[in-house]
Amino acid sequence: MVEPADPRRGQAAPGLADALARTRYSRHLLLPEIGSSGQGRLAAARVLVVGAGGLGSPTLLYLAAAGVGTIGIVDDDTVDLSNLQRQIVHTTAGVGASKVASAAEAVARLNPSVRVEAHPQRLTAETADALVAAYDLVVDGADNFATRYAVNDACVRAGVPLVWASVLRFDAQVAVWWAGHGPCLRCVFPDEPPADAVPSCAEAGVLGALCGAVGSVQATEAIKLILDIGEPLIGRVLVHDGLRQSWDSLAVQADPRCRACGIPDDADAAATVGGAEPVAPPPGPVPTVDARTLARELRSPHPPVLVDVRSAPERAIVTIPDDRWVELGTLRAGAAWTPELLGPQDAPIVFYCKTGARSAEATRLALAAGWRYAANLEGGVLAWVDAIDPRLASY
Repeated sequence: MVEPADPRRGQAAPGLADALARTRYSRHLLLPEIGSSGQGRLAAARVLVVGAGGLGSPTLLYLAAAGVGTIGIVDDDTVDLSNLQRQIVHTTAGVGASKVASAAEAVARLNPSVRVEAHPQRLTAETADALVAAYDLVVDGADNFATRYAVNDACVRAGVPLVWASVLRFDAQVAVWWAGHGPCLRCVFPDEPPADAVPSCAEAGVLGALCGAVGSVQATEAIKLILDIGEPLIGRVLVHDGLRQSWDSLAVQADPRCRACGIPDDADAAATVGGAEPVAPPPGPVPTVDARTLARELRSPHPPVLVDVRSAPERAIVTIPDDRWVELGTLRAGAAWTPELLGPQDAPIVFYCKTGARSAEATRLALAAGWRYAANLEGGVLAWVDAIDPRLASY
């Protein structure tokens, strides 16, 4: 059901032939849902953890212990004595040090085989895209609304899942936001609250152990997504009351008019064909085609038009041969809906991106714009690499 990038490639776990590695991960290897191939997926995974604080601490430790191959850590803060009540990745000796450096040292002590990519900086709306695009999955442990919304919007654009949580006092919420598979953060909480609308943990307090419980749930959700097992918290918000020791699940839905992952009402974001009125694409599932079927169709006498909707840096890494390139933003603006760029409206057209989330939106736009036979490449270019040409690069 889920499709992060590299983790879905099912690579053999590096070093599992070594007795020490088999011993380290033996409890995973005993689980039929994980086993050797699942441990390989964990080793191939690239996860970005935003914030090395109360939520990031247990998440980082459990992802490292699980054998996630590459963990990115982004945080611009330093360790303060008041952090140590809940931020268990840091120690008293580390007070005053960079949180990223302190967390990286803790990960290295726990599992030296894990590669840590340190980002000692603040994640902002300007820096989020470059950071998120380098990873398969993001875990949000931020402590402010501006960062949370910037992370969500970047994940929507990159088509990657976001494991989100928030804690305050004795209460917490956890969810997986993944546009194209369920709602994003803005679908449920459309507007960023004013800075003083909700007290911070520094103002209202937080039970330290609560961060451990909720961060562990985040780590579990991340591992489930990497392994494609169980039922991730997509379309559900898990609500925890630490004083009552209760866990409740609330169903939530994607908003087709969400300004982050839906289709806005303004004309700039709707398709316009031949001077006609803008047409907003219908919400819901779109036709899909798997990589093997697409490969056969591309070899047929009348192949479909294949369109890549990714960014130029992504195309520099890998493309499918004989495609056309029209970025999703251009399709949203409506200027690209011409036969010269996309072929005649009665000819089949297939859109692709990294994993299929952005190209699903492009497919909806094409159907609304009058293309009769539009489909989305299921799993994106990464599925093509897996099934058709493993020699191609991945990211």
